[in-house]
Amino acid sequence: MTITRIAGVYQGRSRAVQHNGIVYAVATDQSNADGIAEQTRRTLAALDKNLADAGSDKTRLLQATVYLADMSTKAEMDAVWCEWIGEQQNWPQRACVGTDLAGATLVEIVVTAAVI
Repeated sequence: MTITRIAGVYQGRSRAVQHNGIVYAVATDQSNADGIAEQTRRTLAALDKNLADAGSDKTRLLQATVYLADMSTKAEMDAVWCEWIGEQQNWPQRACVGTDLAGATLVEIVVTAAVI
C-alpha cells in the first residue's frame, strides 16, 4: 500500500497524508491574522487546500479536532466552523481542546477524511 505525503512549509511535518483511502490533514493560519474568526477562516481555507491536494474535501470528513489557544473564543470559532461545514450530512465527529499553541497561532485544526 502506498503512503502519499503532502509536504508542508515546516521541516519534519506533512500538511496531509493519504493512505488506504483515508486522509489525515492539519492546518493553521500561517499569516497569524488578528482575531479568532479570521484565523479560523484562513485555517479552514488552508484545510480545504490540504484535503484537495490529498484527494478529499470537507464533505468527506470523519473526525476533527480543533485546538484553541483560548477556550473563551470557542463560540466565535464555532460560528465560522458552522458556516464552513454546511449541511448536517457533512458534520464530522468533532472535539475542541484548549491548549498552548506556538507564537500568535489561535487555532489549529486536525482532521481525518475519506478519499473522494
